[in-house]
Amino acid sequence: MNPNQLLFIGGVLIGGILLIVTGFLFKKNPPKKINPLYGYRSKSSMKNQTRWDFAQCKSAKELIRSGIFLCATTVFGFIIPENKIYTLYIIGVIAILIILSAIFPIIQTERAIKKKFDKNE
Repeated sequence: MNPNQLLFIGGVLIGGILLIVTGFLFKKNPPKKINPLYGYRSKSSMKNQTRWDFAQCKSAKELIRSGIFLCATTVFGFIIPENKIYTLYIIGVIAILIILSAIFPIIQTERAIKKKFDKNE
């Protein structure tokens, strides 16, 4: 395995594992009450306790899903050629994958909140 492959697989795998662990922590121990420090916090999730509870559960599931997707992309690390020119591109791809994997749960959770609750609630 060449250094570029190790860089990609290691970077993406660490990011995916962190998302999965965070998702399981939130699923196992979600914040019970609306608070300014801990949990999935957005304007729509903090409107009332029902929304808050739903958002905590949904965001935990989405973090786990996103982490699994990120870990699955490590398969692509095996096709990376050994060439120093590719190293910066690989770092960029890792950064983009991790950012997208962090944004995806937010989008999915907000859509679910919007779908489940009407605007007045």
